[in-house]
Amino acid sequence: MNARYLGRKVLLLVPVLFAVSALSFLLLNLLPGDPAIAILGPSATEQSVAALRHDLDLDQPLPVRYVRWMGHTVTGDLGRSYVSNQPTVEAVRQRLPVTLELLLLSQLLALALAIPLALLAASKPNGLLDRASTSTAFAFLAIPNFMLGVLLIYLFAVRVHLFPATGYTPFHDHPIENLRAMALPAVTLGVAELAVYLRLLRSDLIATLQQDYITMAQAKGMSRNHILLRHALRPSAFSLVTAAGLNLGRLIGGAFVVEYLFALPGIGSLTVESIFKRDYIVVQGTVLLVAVGYVLANFAVDVLYGVLDPRVRHARATA
Repeated sequence: MNARYLGRKVLLLVPVLFAVSALSFLLLNLLPGDPAIAILGPSATEQSVAALRHDLDLDQPLPVRYVRWMGHTVTGDLGRSYVSNQPTVEAVRQRLPVTLELLLLSQLLALALAIPLALLAASKPNGLLDRASTSTAFAFLAIPNFMLGVLLIYLFAVRVHLFPATGYTPFHDHPIENLRAMALPAVTLGVAELAVYLRLLRSDLIATLQQDYITMAQAKGMSRNHILLRHALRPSAFSLVTAAGLNLGRLIGGAFVVEYLFALPGIGSLTVESIFKRDYIVVQGTVLLVAVGYVLANFAVDVLYGVLDPRVRHARATA
């Protein structure tokens, strides 16, 4: 990896992270009305409202509040919940593994099915498997996450009793029960991604297989599978990586719905519960975490471009 290319990427990352932090900070401070009253409720006394305003630095100018908030944030202090008095960082630390596991399992499921199906479909365009996978992908794209989740709960939890409908078991406590609890949420979240990845990779593979160097490989007597795996898959995966990075925001948004639907104790459930309880300090912290995570994930995808296609990093490094 070219050090100059990576250095320029890191420099471009800094203003983006600054903008993300500023917008996350304004989330609480641009609420209509007084944030202190929104947190404490309309029945709060003037003394309690004044004390909370002082505690949140709401009696200070906006730039001063932002600088103080950033000073606390970079040291790992995201404030405390006004409902449970639990530090936001501690609440996030407890909930984050659940969300990360859900995102990882759903992505692995989508990619593990999309890549081989796309290879098979592209090897015989307009064949039976190609038509069936295309039709199924369109159907999956049309089904909202929450509707699919309810259907899976009814079929596999209520009728068949194969998987639990709600609840979560930590992996270190019981790996099998953990995977059973995460199976339906991962399928619910990963099906839409599977459809997108399948359609995208299939189209790119078909286009790649029409290139001259593929014809040359066929003329040399290379097998179809060898050509697909060794010569066509890597250049065709460029758009797949792009889609995986861009879809991360939608995946996180879907995880919020799926976690709440399946009662998983993740970041999504924490954020939704905090909104209902008007615990805006926790909401602010979780929004900042999700936004920074999304930016860093897209940064990693951008850097991965240079690994998949060296022409990208050479072109940008010399620009």
